Amino acid sequence: MLSKAKTNFLSEWFSNPRQDILSGLVVAFAMIPEAIAFSGIAGVDPQVGLFGAFCLSITIALVGGRMGMITSATGSTALLMTGLVATGNAKGEGLGLSYLIAAGLLTGVFQIIWGYLRLAYQMRFVPTGVLSGFVNALALLIFQAQLPQMGINLHYGEESISGHSEPILQGLQYPIVWLLIILGLLIIYGLPKITRLIPSQLIAISVITAISIGLNLDIPTVKELSVGGGLPEGLPNFSIPFGSTLDGKVPFNLETFGIVLPTALAISLVGLMETFLTQDILDDITDTNSNKNREARGQGIANIISSFFGGMAGCALVGQSVMNTENGGRTRLSTFSSGISLLVIVLVCKQWLEQIPMAALVAVMISIAISTADINGLKNIKKIPKSDTAVMLMTFSVTMLTTPHNLALGVIAGVALAGILFSRKVAKVIEIIPKNISNEEVIYEVTGQLFFVSKIYFMQGFDIHNHPKNIKIDMSKAHIWDQSGVAALDQIIRKLTLGGSQVEVIGLNEESNNLFDRLGGQEPSHG
Repeated sequence: MLSKAKTNFLSEWFSNPRQDILSGLVVAFAMIPEAIAFSGIAGVDPQVGLFGAFCLSITIALVGGRMGMITSATGSTALLMTGLVATGNAKGEGLGLSYLIAAGLLTGVFQIIWGYLRLAYQMRFVPTGVLSGFVNALALLIFQAQLPQMGINLHYGEESISGHSEPILQGLQYPIVWLLIILGLLIIYGLPKITRLIPSQLIAISVITAISIGLNLDIPTVKELSVGGGLPEGLPNFSIPFGSTLDGKVPFNLETFGIVLPTALAISLVGLMETFLTQDILDDITDTNSNKNREARGQGIANIISSFFGGMAGCALVGQSVMNTENGGRTRLSTFSSGISLLVIVLVCKQWLEQIPMAALVAVMISIAISTADINGLKNIKKIPKSDTAVMLMTFSVTMLTTPHNLALGVIAGVALAGILFSRKVAKVIEIIPKNISNEEVIYEVTGQLFFVSKIYFMQGFDIHNHPKNIKIDMSKAHIWDQSGVAALDQIIRKLTLGGSQVEVIGLNEESNNLFDRLGGQEPSHG
């Protein structure tokens, strides 16, 4: 009889081998163009994204908390790396990559810590408006990153993210590239109406590449995307980013830590947010539950391993994870298969991959930007409560207005505004109803939550100028949450008592009563 551990192992790895392997192969094809394109966004060689995709997929298959979820280099994390890479390259040749790798290591450490601190539970407090603003900002940033490849350089005269100070396209390249991008988008959105056997993004890349090679078009290709290297020549090698700047390394000191800390912290939080969102989607599709805190620790370990082998940090991919699930990928084998397949394809088909026109990748990235955006939320913006719209706009605006664009700061701002708006709503729920029992006795019935925001409405409910002999404050339908609530009740008791009334608080629940006894300055009679 098989032990429980062995049974679980077989179930997690080999319960669906044929479909898992095939699904992993298909997903690998879809991961390649994105990994290359995201490398371009970050400003590093394509092999950095490809090595990252390989290492992340292999590692997360072993230690992740959600079976069948695909982890790779992503747009949300790549966008956070651009400023750090540019800063490093300004200090010296090759230092941008070393700073990026160092940030990846620190990102992994943070994510392991977040996993043990159960950060996943705090995701319950992130409202839909924040998530909507997050994905909309991410979509726009991904689209903006494609503009230089379309000949639109918003930083003309300055060195842009991709390292160019002049428009990438020249002369007749403009109409050719634009026509190929349009063709790619037509294939990506039109082919699924005919068949879904092969990913439409893969077909679009193949068709555009065939046209480019067949007509010998003089347009930018993946080979020209590389900053100083290119596609992998072999398996990734273990290395550390610390050492002499003469060797393209960064010193292991507090200065380096201070440079990479903001980026690493942002990547760790944004990466986990996108990962948890993807995890929820897969849990819903498969009607299963998975461990988010284990996934957070797994993501951390994967990012550390990826960094040690020259890959960029990443997180879960929504599109590829859903694709894997829809293609029958259910176990850890599917994720493992996607990583192995990706590296084999890259090494075997290296010459072909170098000839892929950038126009093909731009078309793919535009489609990803569109699918990333919360289109339904934007369509129904008039139906959505104004408070949710305000939270979405706050998250979006802070992300877009910060330099460099900071998705983590946008999320923090959105959550803060949501908390303020929610507090205002809750504050108005509190109600005080006075009941005149006789000329000498009044009962104030309090209903609702008494805390720092609602205290002003609470105090306005009492007539402190009317002083009958006996006043009762009935708190049986209320709850005191904090020191501000205690202070408000204490202040009302003191004012009414100073006016000559005998005040009695009744119905205070045990928790509120204990809090009032500890913090209250007045000693009331509790009923």
